[in-house]
Amino acid sequence: MTIAREKSASGTVPRVRQVAYIVRRDQKPAALDRILDMEQPRTAIVFCRTRLAVDTLVETLNAHGYRAEALHGGMQQRQRDAVMNRVRSGKTDLLMATDVAARGLDIEHVSHVVNYDLPADPESYVHRIGRTGRAGRVGTAITLADAREHRLLRTIERFTKQTIEVQQVPTVKDLQARRLELLTATLRDRLAADDFDDVRAVVTALADDFDVMDIAAAAVKMAQGASGDEPDADIVAAPQPKADRGHREHGADRGAERGMARVFVGAGKKAGIRPADLVGAIAGESGVPSNVIGAIRITDNFSVVEVPEDLADRIIEAVKAGNLRGKKVTVRRDRDN
Repeated sequence: MTIAREKSASGTVPRVRQVAYIVRRDQKPAALDRILDMEQPRTAIVFCRTRLAVDTLVETLNAHGYRAEALHGGMQQRQRDAVMNRVRSGKTDLLMATDVAARGLDIEHVSHVVNYDLPADPESYVHRIGRTGRAGRVGTAITLADAREHRLLRTIERFTKQTIEVQQVPTVKDLQARRLELLTATLRDRLAADDFDDVRAVVTALADDFDVMDIAAAAVKMAQGASGDEPDADIVAAPQPKADRGHREHGADRGAERGMARVFVGAGKKAGIRPADLVGAIAGESGVPSNVIGAIRITDNFSVVEVPEDLADRIIEAVKAGNLRGKKVTVRRDRDN
């Protein structure tokens, strides 16, 4: 485990475990969801590059059962204060923020910092991860990077003189094992509390016909199923860049990611379209899981959404047949594809 040490503004020395996952851009939301399930952070700050990314991710994670809040420059001061009060009082688990909005931010007991988008320079990276690992605790810094940003990770390592451990995104089996581990710990606590007299009669009644071990195993199986649906499929790791491939960590490549198609939607900001509207329309009309939807760009008059190439035609036909905020809109493949 790699531990980074960096002087913070308060003079304490944070200790940070640094981990990176190389993930395709379109799979970042699903990867983050999986990693958070594994890590179980007490309080985490997730840094995104844009306001749009912050708002989209908040809606996605809240839909998956997290308590996430946004913090960015598009919010009024009273809104920011309300968010910070909820974070400090423990009513919020995840704070999604841009660098500008997070300047001067000081929250005690931040267990994890997540770079959902890599910062533009190593100094910003160090400043971000310095928000965890305080007061003698070991914090965790997690970075989600696509293959084109692998070179930037190496630049950060040279700057910090610390190794960033590159890991595979947890698999379905990893997540199942983690959930069983947490369930075991919960059962130990409940058994130690000895507060189940009200249900002991159920076990007594079943014990006449079944083995007690089988009864307990069945109860664990039911509790495991109640913890939530298992992920549909494993997340495929992004390919590592070849040595001679040009580096474009922050390039303006506007083409779709490999395996993705861009869908044009003839409505934008002037029609009140938000990322949640597009995600809801696509998932609701076509039945496609929301976590496979990629980057979303909303302009004044139209929007462009990245979707899996093999699902693009199905999505286009489904959304075209339905409504977006109560209106019929043009939906087609983007001509730039």
